[in-house]
Amino acid sequence: MSEPTPPTDGGIGTPLSPGATRALLLGGGELGKEVAIELQRLGVEVVVADRYPNTPAMQVAHRAHVVDMLDGDALRRVVALERPHLVVPEIEAIATDVLDEVARPGTRVVPTARATQLTMDREGIRRLVGEELGLPTSAYRFADSREELHAAANALGLPCVVKPVMSSSGKGQSVVRRPDQLDDAWRHARTAGRVTADPDASVRVIVEELVEFDSEITLLTVRHTGGTSFCEPIGHVQSDGDYRESWQPAVLPDGVLARAQDVARTVTQALGGWGVFGVELFVVGDQVLFSEVSPRPHDTGLVTLVSQDLSEFALHARAVLGLPVGEVLRIGGPAQGAAASCAVLAEGYGVPAFSGVDAALAVPTAQLRLFGKPEVRGRRRVAVTLARGADVAEARARAVAAAEALTVTLG
Repeated sequence: MSEPTPPTDGGIGTPLSPGATRALLLGGGELGKEVAIELQRLGVEVVVADRYPNTPAMQVAHRAHVVDMLDGDALRRVVALERPHLVVPEIEAIATDVLDEVARPGTRVVPTARATQLTMDREGIRRLVGEELGLPTSAYRFADSREELHAAANALGLPCVVKPVMSSSGKGQSVVRRPDQLDDAWRHARTAGRVTADPDASVRVIVEELVEFDSEITLLTVRHTGGTSFCEPIGHVQSDGDYRESWQPAVLPDGVLARAQDVARTVTQALGGWGVFGVELFVVGDQVLFSEVSPRPHDTGLVTLVSQDLSEFALHARAVLGLPVGEVLRIGGPAQGAAASCAVLAEGYGVPAFSGVDAALAVPTAQLRLFGKPEVRGRRRVAVTLARGADVAEARARAVAAAEALTVTLG
């Protein structure tokens, strides 16, 4: 696959001037906010588009647009108005067919339009990885109806996992342990996925065997002008399909890291382009199974804000601009200490406010990121605590203690 060309010849203009280097972020959540900050540190003019106003990334951007991200015409108008050098998808739920149209000389989609389309669609990425590349994955089937879901579950056996083929952050996902739970899983997939909440819309689901893994890791894989680099593996805990804690480095059996890197390199090379890819993998004994991949910084990678000299967001900014990323170094050196993150959730309806910030930051080594989300509807991640320690256990305990010191109220 041909590699991209940089948006400039190694130079960067001045924001808000005729010679500015412009990046349009499609999606403006907490991860996009960190990407925007890193791009601005390199002198890039940052524009953010998202479906609601005052998103975290909008709060630090040069300009912002509120549009329906699934409306192709609306996205075309934003691209035509802003004329970005880089279009950087930061969420899954966008009109990906527009990306093929805007990818032309002078405007590059990060990492590529094809990579964004494939990874938004669980069917596309599973067929690429499992059938075209021949890499090991959990067993899976697809279903377009309640009857097909029952048949798929019977073929794979219970327990199994049911997910919409298009969703993110665990939305619409269910673990099914008994046959009488299948109908509820079907309804949940049809109504809770991010792409559509229309109960009458056609929804395709993927049914996966529930893997009894020893560990689940994210391998941040950086494709850049100099080749492919890896961050140290990140261990994490998920609940309801969404991240709750992460830590770095994850301890793996001998030989497993090399196999994980081979899988990640093969998948990201097939997707192409430059930038950070969050490759999620299951470790079962000495085997590595592919789970999912995000063509952008990963939520579990928030830990790199305190674990590495260059966070995943700084690496992403450099890579997508066609700049060298250098050597990925963990703070403290490869054999010294560990770092951890803990997500802070709010549940209910209203504008979040935080107390106990002083107590959270009194925890040794603790750092805190309050995302600035303008509103909570249901359950949302609103902050993350970060900490370092002599080992993973100490780092995790500190990050959790900092999170527990916080109180979130919704007004």
